[in-house]
Amino acid sequence: MIRLGPARLERIVALGAHCDDIAIGAGGTLLTLCLAHPGIRVDVLVLSGGGSEREQEEQAALAAFCPDADLRLTVLKLPDGRLPAHWEEAKNAVEELRERTEPDLVLAPRTEDAHQDHRGLAQLVTTAFRDHLVLGYEIVKWDGDLGRPVAYQPLSPELAEQKVRLLQEHYASQRHRPWYDREAFLGLARIRGIECHARYAEAFSVTKLTLDLGD
Repeated sequence: MIRLGPARLERIVALGAHCDDIAIGAGGTLLTLCLAHPGIRVDVLVLSGGGSEREQEEQAALAAFCPDADLRLTVLKLPDGRLPAHWEEAKNAVEELRERTEPDLVLAPRTEDAHQDHRGLAQLVTTAFRDHLVLGYEIVKWDGDLGRPVAYQPLSPELAEQKVRLLQEHYASQRHRPWYDREAFLGLARIRGIECHARYAEAFSVTKLTLDLGD
């Protein structure tokens, strides 16, 4: 498989519509990045769950998924499933985040995601982070919207297991959901691993990518 890597990696941004979105879609990638780059700055914006137990879960989870990172987390209080009705507030939050950081990498939902909150946030990200590498993570769900990703981050078996363990450990409020289990998370990671000649992987969509093939 062809492998590409950024010239530098000092700051990243991660965005989620809900607490646990980022960890489900890119938790293994966050672990990979933070373990390889101690002290890396990670700016996180989550649109819903502020002031609830979900925010507390998110704080503890992302601290575990971003070991030794300069983690800066903001969790807003937008109502779940109502992003279109709160478009201006969400747009302002994304733009404010953009104003205070110049990331080398952005992790966000896919623009093809069937969930309206995920899809809406993805559309906002493309308007604010125009000159950045944006990787759109995927979230397994009832809608059945998984597609054909174009970018992969391989995960070792140990890292894949650590991701699942942290998801189960920190998001107690989600354990009742029928899709929120070890088989679902490892099953998707195994399929994505097959696609990139690895044991496990997380996969991403890429809207735009500029190549530099010169000297």
